[in-house]
Amino acid sequence: MRIDKLLSEMGICSRTECKKAAKAGKICVDGIPVKAADIHVDPEKSTVTYFGETVKYKKFTYIMLNKPEGYISATDDPREKTVLELLGEREQKLGLFPCGRLDKNTLGLLILTNNGELCHRLLSPKHHVSKVYYFKAERHITEDDRKRLESGVMLDNELTKPASLSLCDDKMSGHLTLTEGKFHQVMRMLEAVCNKVIYLERVEFAGIPLDTSLERGKWRELTADEEKHLESFLK
Repeated sequence: MRIDKLLSEMGICSRTECKKAAKAGKICVDGIPVKAADIHVDPEKSTVTYFGETVKYKKFTYIMLNKPEGYISATDDPREKTVLELLGEREQKLGLFPCGRLDKNTLGLLILTNNGELCHRLLSPKHHVSKVYYFKAERHITEDDRKRLESGVMLDNELTKPASLSLCDDKMSGHLTLTEGKFHQVMRMLEAVCNKVIYLERVEFAGIPLDTSLERGKWRELTADEEKHLESFLK
């Protein structure tokens, strides 16, 4: 891999900046300064430093974000605030995108990555990846409502896939587990049983729970175990 490609992919600098840094002797490979940004290196074997800082190469990046309300799940928008604006300056240069969407005012777990193949697999209806939502409803959910929500309601002229519903003691809130991702699905499912969602938060995605220590609007990279779990969906 070319040094300029490596540094730009890691969000460290642009290719133009890389070229200038190389000419100034500020880029080293295994301790030796290089004068050209187009030199090829093996990022798995060579140690590359940029202005004295070691570059840690990762082919893919995975970030857990605790999404606040008021942000849209997009990479760019001329009118709305996007979830990428919550990331650091370097992370905004990594080509990350949301793996799935949360509505503007829905809170909670959002995974961002630059692994397009994995994202496609996780969102494919064929693979039935689970998503768990905590919700509060406008009125009590009856036993009949529960049966209908779990067995499926009609949305977009088809029956939703079987779901799992765990109600809290107040019968007005609980956790709904889905294996599909229709537009505004949780809200529309509650509307189908003559109810209304007044609060919605995703608390788990693909078997990865939202880190409860992560404040709203904050993010962290996934742990090695979490990355391994996600990538297992490619097998």
